[in-house]
Amino acid sequence: MKVLKANPKYIWMLFILLTPVSIFGQSIESWISLPKSKQMFQKMPNIAWDASNNRNQTEPIKLNLTTFDQTIDGFGYTLTGGSAHLIQALNKAKKKELLDELFGNKPGQLNLSVLRISIGSSDMDEKVFSYDDVPTGKEDYSLQLFSLQEEQKALIPLLKEILAINPQIKLFATPWSPPTWMKDNQDSKGGKLLLKYYDVYARYFVRYIQEMKKLGITIHAITPQNEPLHPGNNPSLLMTAEDQLVFIRDYLGPQFQKNSISTKIICYDHNCDKPEYPITILNDPKARQYIDGSAFHLYNGDISALAQVRTKHPDKNLYFTEQWTGVKGDFYGDFMWHIKNVVIGALNQGAKTALEWNLANDKNLGPHSTGGCTECLGAITIDKGIQRNVAYYIMAQASSFIPAGSKRIKINSLAHLPMVAILRPDKKICLLVQNEGPEKQKLPIQYLNKTVDLDIPGSSVSTFLFKL
Repeated sequence: MKVLKANPKYIWMLFILLTPVSIFGQSIESWISLPKSKQMFQKMPNIAWDASNNRNQTEPIKLNLTTFDQTIDGFGYTLTGGSAHLIQALNKAKKKELLDELFGNKPGQLNLSVLRISIGSSDMDEKVFSYDDVPTGKEDYSLQLFSLQEEQKALIPLLKEILAINPQIKLFATPWSPPTWMKDNQDSKGGKLLLKYYDVYARYFVRYIQEMKKLGITIHAITPQNEPLHPGNNPSLLMTAEDQLVFIRDYLGPQFQKNSISTKIICYDHNCDKPEYPITILNDPKARQYIDGSAFHLYNGDISALAQVRTKHPDKNLYFTEQWTGVKGDFYGDFMWHIKNVVIGALNQGAKTALEWNLANDKNLGPHSTGGCTECLGAITIDKGIQRNVAYYIMAQASSFIPAGSKRIKINSLAHLPMVAILRPDKKICLLVQNEGPEKQKLPIQYLNKTVDLDIPGSSVSTFLFKL
């Protein structure tokens, strides 16, 4: 992990701020991020249990290891085709160093455990393509021309290198558009999938999963369409809830079942302002048998929409799969908003994943398609060197400390301090706390008969690891 260094004078001030009354039995590790000054992931002195007896009389946050919620799949980005080409173009040593930093699980590495990839091109590919492109006026109902050749140039070899570092990484795949010959407008942008091609499109998904598997790449989950209510991107497709319901219920689900495909089907994959979309699909008893859960973005709506879907369908999983940061954004504002909503917010609403958008861009914010995103700022910018942008630090604040397989602990909360508590597989508790206000806040914590007061600096995000 690339740590932004703090002024030594400021580190000493934080040391005084966070040093407990008693230094006996130090067992709480802490890291502080101060995004206003871009002083990120500052390792602080360990803190002792029983550092106070809750002298401020505030009701403590109680860590009860009998009340758990969802198991976390993890954190990550979309590895777009453009990202893959940029990373593949690095020299061997630099690429190895970067991939270890992103996907390794040693101290100082991000330990990313989820990647989202596109089926065919996304808008962050230099050109638009599918895996079955044919001349205008032609079709390929038997999928004889299906080919992953375009992905062999960068994405597939890069995925193999990533899997060598973390064989357990989960891959979520989604199309931005079907092949144009399946669409009513015969164009990569917008249009709808013609009903007569629902069957072949379902088989297209099956073929994709099978061909990737032959290459040693397992697709953990798919969604039928990225942002199905946004047909203005290039590529894109308009797919209403009713369209997606029929496609999953009558075509995609049965094809997965027929071909013994274990890849999960996740519906929706769009904004939090339309929770009725996944609810409509999951309300259908035949469709819901094929569906693992629903996925969300947050360009519109409120993160609480996840809970609305969960209330209606508590047996179905929730995923947060995309949120961009823009080149015109403010580091402090973006970092704090994303931590509050994408990380703490999504996890507290029951999400198994929290993903940011594009992993990498060049100095010109490309590659991207004609009509694709021209202001999307990746987690890293690759030019003569590697610049780590705000999305890098957003994910690192969680992924470095919350490994896959962790479980969220249900806790009482404080309105002025957004937080999430996690039990890790190694039995340590991770507590991620945000203080949006300008003043330091005290946070009393209790576990059994142990207590501690944590000092949370103003305008900060803190990560604590409790060794019980």
